Amino acid sequence: MADRAVFLDRDGTLNEQMGYINHPSRLVILPGVSRAVRRLNQAGFKVVVISNQSGVARGYFPEKLVDEVNQDLAAGLAGEGARLDGVYVCLHHPSAEVPAYAVDCDCRKPKPGLILRAARELDLELKRSYAVGDRLADVDCAWRAGVRGILVRTGYGRGEEKYLLPATKIQPDFVAEDLSEAVDWILANQSES
Repeated sequence: MADRAVFLDRDGTLNEQMGYINHPSRLVILPGVSRAVRRLNQAGFKVVVISNQSGVARGYFPEKLVDEVNQDLAAGLAGEGARLDGVYVCLHHPSAEVPAYAVDCDCRKPKPGLILRAARELDLELKRSYAVGDRLADVDCAWRAGVRGILVRTGYGRGEEKYLLPATKIQPDFVAEDLSEAVDWILANQSES
């Protein structure tokens, strides 16, 4: 039987949203995130980061920086007893400055390519899975992939909820204050999935 998963956006959901993280020192994990991820681990969910990182395509920093920041994130969580089971990033942007990354791909959220790829590679059952992010693009990505989507008010979430959510057909299954509250909801509703 395939595993269930929680797909997590990175910037604004796991760490402070500060624009592009162009140096490892700018990675600041949000309060409560390690504990929330650890609770998902303990409940038997695979925890997978899915993140658009178009700063590479825009020429702001090299691909190796994205890898370094993701390794630092995983290490920071591991230091608190939390585990990431995968990290999937989209480095593309259709109007990129760097020609190799100027691609209209299927992995840039809201397209579901990152989730679909992770599901294939990690043997994940999407109908029993969730996605959490601070943008409506994260919720849209969840819908397109067939998972339940949760909007968090951290990062861009509070503004997206107030100004964009009322005018869109994209509606989250739940709106949470932060990742901790999202995990509370997931764990309380997991039998329904």
